[in-house]
Amino acid sequence: MTGPRIAILGSGAQGAGVGADMIRAGYDVTFIEQWPAHVEVMRAHGIEIRMPQETQVTDVRAMHLCDVATLRETFDIVFLVTKAYDTRWACELIRPVLAPDGLVVGLQNGMSIDDIASVLGPQHTVGAVIEMASNMFIPGIVNRENSPETAWFAVGAIDESVAPRVPEVWEVLRHAGTVEISNDIRSSKWMKLTANAGELIPSAILGLPLADAAADPSIREFMDRCCIESAYAAVASGSRLRQVFGLVEADVTTPERYAPRLLDIVLERFSSPTTKTTVLQDWLKGRRAEVQEINGTVVRAMARVGLMAPANQRTVEVALRIEAGELTPSPDNAMLLLADSALVS
Repeated sequence: MTGPRIAILGSGAQGAGVGADMIRAGYDVTFIEQWPAHVEVMRAHGIEIRMPQETQVTDVRAMHLCDVATLRETFDIVFLVTKAYDTRWACELIRPVLAPDGLVVGLQNGMSIDDIASVLGPQHTVGAVIEMASNMFIPGIVNRENSPETAWFAVGAIDESVAPRVPEVWEVLRHAGTVEISNDIRSSKWMKLTANAGELIPSAILGLPLADAAADPSIREFMDRCCIESAYAAVASGSRLRQVFGLVEADVTTPERYAPRLLDIVLERFSSPTTKTTVLQDWLKGRRAEVQEINGTVVRAMARVGLMAPANQRTVEVALRIEAGELTPSPDNAMLLLADSALVS
């Protein structure tokens, strides 16, 4: 194998799918994962990626988190595909085995760029957006709804010194999908968060596939409101509305027009009738989800400029009740999301 030494830190559904594409393209890739059973199955049988048109089994080098302490060689590019709330400790874990000029690519939901930079420095940080749907409930088996032909990514630097090296990341990641180099990756990530604010947690609260939740006009209006508030939060934070996921320039106008169109694109191009969001997957597994990293980010960003984000605040409140065990994901929770008619007016 030639080229950079690559690590996929967080080799679950999304990370394993992307990493397998890189391995098949001839790259030297190491999977690092925190689910012990998943690591053992990958070591014994490789990773099985089930896509709409085909199933691929790829041999992989898989390591437990504790095995990182045994490594002697360093990585040139680390794709961080953990939950956003795991960013800081994951960066500390990989720091000793990151090459002196190594790059860490935050292929995550949420606004994790600054967390990566705060631990490793902006000179090692590459922001990224990932738009693809996958799930994994059985160790060693990924159900990937977006093959490389339909997956979409964006990558970009937050430090000017790193910008000339972003094409190195593009070259590797392009084997997993269409990749855009963004000259404003912070704004691009805010646009992904804007889509996530409407889709991930509201549909999970209902315990429904994304398409089923969005088919209810009242819920879709609520989802749109979450997205619109996020678009305003992005602008209030100094970012701007951008063309992502194939949006055209005519869509980039006001948050009221832009945000619902962004959600349309996600529903039309990047999900299927059976797609369950990553948040619902987490809850079905008994795991904490990225509630504060997505809708909570919108609420906090608006609060910093003296404004409110009532739909996102309501989403956070109901989601935290689910995580506290007071509620379970169910269509019955719609009444809690829509209790205040002002949220969807």
